[in-house]
Amino acid sequence: MIRTKAQKQETVTALATRLRRATTLYVTDFTGLDVAKMTQLRRRLRQAGTDFVVVKNTLARRALVDAHVPGLEEHLAGPTGLVLTGGGEGEGGDPVAAAKVLADFAREFEKPAIKVGLVDGKAVTPAQVRRLASLPSRLELLGQLGGALQAPMAGFVGALNGVLMNMVGALEALRAKRAEGAAS
Repeated sequence: MIRTKAQKQETVTALATRLRRATTLYVTDFTGLDVAKMTQLRRRLRQAGTDFVVVKNTLARRALVDAHVPGLEEHLAGPTGLVLTGGGEGEGGDPVAAAKVLADFAREFEKPAIKVGLVDGKAVTPAQVRRLASLPSRLELLGQLGGALQAPMAGFVGALNGVLMNMVGALEALRAKRAEGAAS
């Protein structure tokens, strides 16, 4: 499809807006993925609260410049897909969840290859993205934190319960002793 200069500029502006809002960006090479697998990858990423955008490298370079995202231009060669979290349709996405989806999909189909990433403004290598994928998800970490916070409180409640039981036992023994003394 031949696009006019205005349509290309509109694409660049829309992508630049999404790049500004995104907290995480992964640049991938999707060479070798057919349409069915691409659709499956997009679906999995969407479930993780993430967008997968395929755009011409020249338009992506312009959008990166417009969005003031330096250092990624050299990785825009060949078929390139951008995974964006925390902006656009995937509002509030988790960089670990997106990395997990990419790593799982790559393990299953040997594609896509991660070229580079940008997490909270810091460049990350493909190896670092794989390490991110091995971390527990945000929800799992919050659950672990809740469990860690709950354990001391549960121990404190148990100790208080034991003290109360001892006090009840002492009061019961005192009552029995007084009742025995009154009966004699």
